[in-house]
Amino acid sequence: MKKIALFVDVQNIYYTCKQAYGQQFNYRQLWQDVSAEGQIVLAIAYAIHRGDEGQLKFQEALKHIGFEVKLKPFIQRSDGSAKGDWDVGITIDILESASTVDKVILLSGDGDFDLLLKKIHQKHGTETQVYGVASLTAKSLQDAAQLFHPIDARLLR
Repeated sequence: MKKIALFVDVQNIYYTCKQAYGQQFNYRQLWQDVSAEGQIVLAIAYAIHRGDEGQLKFQEALKHIGFEVKLKPFIQRSDGSAKGDWDVGITIDILESASTVDKVILLSGDGDFDLLLKKIHQKHGTETQVYGVASLTAKSLQDAAQLFHPIDARLLR
């Protein structure tokens, strides 16, 4: 049975699904689909902590499914912009796990991860897959993965 590590860029998936479909991503369906491919030995969801009740319930639901939830504080800058980026944390965790699993699955549309996926495949032979909204996922990320899964109605709720 293949060992699988699953990494979710929660903010990216939330906003791309909302923008493209006006719906939310179905994490339970994802878990069922990925579990059919092998054993999920690591599953991390990276999110921003704002402290509101709806978000806390969502994080608890992710934990109940089987995800470890890593949080960063939401930072509102004085100019009105906001910060809450997990790219470096996701990269570190993927690099650390790539040699111990057969497959890395990333949920994100962020093209910054393309080199990372190429590197772990070259160095460790790790299979890489990406889930993302096709129209909002960087082409370079889609091309870097061995398999790209476009998020469609089946993975929405």
